[in-house]
Amino acid sequence: MGLSNEAIIKVKQKIAHVTLVVKDYDEAIAFYTKKLDFKLVEDKKLDETKRWVILAPPGGQECCLLLAKAANDNQRSRVGDQTGGRVFLFLFTDDFRRDYNKMQNRGIHFVRAPKQEEYGTVAVFADLYGNLWDLLEPNDKNAAVKL
Repeated sequence: MGLSNEAIIKVKQKIAHVTLVVKDYDEAIAFYTKKLDFKLVEDKKLDETKRWVILAPPGGQECCLLLAKAANDNQRSRVGDQTGGRVFLFLFTDDFRRDYNKMQNRGIHFVRAPKQEEYGTVAVFADLYGNLWDLLEPNDKNAAVKL
């Protein structure tokens, strides 16, 4: 029995960007670069109201944030609550205590204290608009969530 064409073709895909709806480009850039040490990868003006703004966490650009300024009332209503109050994004770290302490010193609001889970050490924080993030240092034994 031969292989189908689908089995022969090797597919390589990845998620490159995740859109984060924001109130203001500059305040969001300042928060992510100054509070979380993200790198501003690209900031290009597309028209009078729209920019192409890409941010990446330190040490990685596999999946970046694409900032999108809310352009209407419907979009503005989603700022800070893109997932209905659930954790939205997961920031992996190789040193939980280092990053947790640095973020606390910079005024990041943690809504759930650090906790040791089966998969690693995790705490939940809110970004400048209230979106919830996990700060997570995965356990080495859990290959599915390694850095």
